[in-house]
This record gives sequence, C-alpha cells and structure tokens, in this order.
Amino acid sequence: MDPVSLIVAALAAGATAGASDTASQVIKDAYAGLKRLVLGSVTDQPGGPVAVEQHEADPATWRAPVVKAVTDSGAGDDEAIVQAAQRLLALADPAGAQAGRYTVNITASGERSVAAQTISGPVFTGDNPPTR
Repeated sequence: MDPVSLIVAALAAGATAGASDTASQVIKDAYAGLKRLVLGSVTDQPGGPVAVEQHEADPATWRAPVVKAVTDSGAGDDEAIVQAAQRLLALADPAGAQAGRYTVNITASGERSVAAQTISGPVFTGDNPPTR
C-alpha cells in the first residue's frame, strides 16, 4: 500500500473506531495524534483542514479530498506521519497489520543506497565490509 493510501486508511479506521463506544483510549489517542500530524501537514492546502475534519464524520464522501490534500502536501513522505498511520492501523486492525495489508514499499536508488522500514543488525554500503 502506498503511503498516501496508508494514511487515508488509518484516518478512516481511526474515525470509525473512535466513533464506537468500545474503542480503547489507546486507539483514540493514536487517531488524535495522527489527525493532528495530518492537519499540520495539510494546513497550506486549499480545503485541506476542512477535508480532514469532515472526513471524520463521513470518510466515504471526504476520501477523495483528503487523498488530494495529503498527496499535495507531501504528507506521504513524512516518516512520522507514515509511522503514526501504521501504528494506528496495527492497533485498530491487528489481524490486518499482521497479514501485511498495511505495508509501505520503500525504495532507494543510486550507488550504495539503503532503504528500509526497520533494520536489525549492521548495514554495510561500501565495497569492503568490516571484518570481525
């Protein structure tokens, strides 16, 4: 899933979960945090803040305007926003997160480039990795 779709899916999941009486405070807090980050990112986009606010009440109707605002603002390139979206989706839909429905493809190009969501262990980008 691309970062913009991930962010919009998380906003929709958070709005839906937040509207229920059974949603945990952790989910509500994660949604509030993501929404705050997205609102900060789309502030300069025409209609961006309105779209994000209205999306909470009617995600289906406001999906396209939110996609446009998030795309135009570059929020999909903001690692903090993407991580907040992933966290919210993992909380709101643990089975979906474990099944890999909410993954972000990260790519890098050029000589000695590294791109990763999570790195465990050493990473070498040179021709001669250190010896032990």
